[in-house]
Amino acid sequence: MVREKAKIAKKIVNRSLMTFLHPGHRVSEQFRSIRNNIQFASEGKSIRTLIVTSPSEGDGKSTAAVNLAISMTQRGERVLLIDASFRNPILHKLFGIQMSPGLSSVLGNQLTLKEAAQPTEIEGLDLLTSGVQHTYSTDMLDSYRMKEVLEAAASLYDRVVIDCPAVLSAPDTNVLVNKCDGVVLLLRFGRTSKAKALEAKQALTFAGANIIGAILNKRSVR
Repeated sequence: MVREKAKIAKKIVNRSLMTFLHPGHRVSEQFRSIRNNIQFASEGKSIRTLIVTSPSEGDGKSTAAVNLAISMTQRGERVLLIDASFRNPILHKLFGIQMSPGLSSVLGNQLTLKEAAQPTEIEGLDLLTSGVQHTYSTDMLDSYRMKEVLEAAASLYDRVVIDCPAVLSAPDTNVLVNKCDGVVLLLRFGRTSKAKALEAKQALTFAGANIIGAILNKRSVR
């Protein structure tokens, strides 16, 4: 049982770091195309802070956020990847990094962004984990302090990619979208219904999101 769990965990990590571990793979090439298309879709506006989310949990948004961030480092950009999923954080596991200190530490003024962001094994990519789970996660993300953190991140990095909770599962993402330059909505093939996709899009639009585009995921990953 332990060995089987280890195999599953390894598969998840390999898939989540595909763009780094297998840069020549067709999936890696697709993420580089998505990276380029994001800039084309911005209509000349600078997209420095980017949210990746999905209608429901389990659609693959975290994997997409990681690979998109890695693809940006591959063209020489310095990137900060932020785990804003206080309720169900996963990025620290994928990179083998302690969950705390992280974003909650910065929002609580316990550490500065520079102190809390941790380097990864990937050149040009730093990770700001979620930190400890917080009861008032929505209020923290909706705070003026969060706006300050994003502004600081945009001044220190070429690109900031934020892995957010699923739109229809928690209110956290909707309070954050108007603080960022753009949003990418991930849809899972065979699972995300048209109704759910439209509901998520409407919720994001109502919250003031600049929806740049959508990614169709055919893999069953987080």
